[in-house]
Amino acid sequence: MNLIKLKYFQIKILNLLGKTKIIKLMKHQLSKFAVLLLVGFSVVACKKAKNETEAKDAEVVSEIEVTGLRYITELDKSTITWKGFAPTKSHNGYIKISEGYLTLNDNKISGGNFIIDMTTIEDLSLEDEQYNAKLEGHLSSDDFFNVKKHPFSAFTITNIQEKDGKSMIHGNLSIKGIKKNIRFPASIKVNGDEVRLKSESFTIDRTEWDIKFRSGKFFQDLKDKLINDEIEFKVDVVAKRKDTIK
Repeated sequence: MNLIKLKYFQIKILNLLGKTKIIKLMKHQLSKFAVLLLVGFSVVACKKAKNETEAKDAEVVSEIEVTGLRYITELDKSTITWKGFAPTKSHNGYIKISEGYLTLNDNKISGGNFIIDMTTIEDLSLEDEQYNAKLEGHLSSDDFFNVKKHPFSAFTITNIQEKDGKSMIHGNLSIKGIKKNIRFPASIKVNGDEVRLKSESFTIDRTEWDIKFRSGKFFQDLKDKLINDEIEFKVDVVAKRKDTIK
């Protein structure tokens, strides 16, 4: 009987030890899962669009810009770059400004307006000339900017606010005849008869301007055909005082 009891207790102890190991293993696996989940959330957060701007109703332009000292845009020194995204790739390029100006009061920008020539949209991401021309043609088509009907877009400054040591530029962006107010952070430098406005990268939701081609908001089951709604822009404008232009 004593031998049987001893065997019984040995088996029970072994079972308990096995359960303890299983519990420890489960806890370890749960800890690893929690870490992976945290990393996953971090990666998603890092992919958030840069300075995503909310499109709002167009605003009235301040009258103070009419009385300011006018600086005319130096077209050869000014650029607008763009970047579009899909789940597995991206394209980037630039668009030219055809004319524009900034107005200054007390050495601070009080207004401005820029006309963007949509017929100049170019892609820099494709080296193959045939594919490059195909992409640029598609961007100019009805699926995107409908350049034949809307050859020009425009941006008009409506307000400038200082926030966290940066200038927040508010303005009406007109694309395809649709005008929406957006904002983006920028640095502004005035150097004698020249002023430079250089934005950080910022994104807009293209669907706000009726560009819906392969948008997940309007089409289902696109899978690898999906094109992100966000378009990233960066603006760099150099302007020179009007009375110093030769």
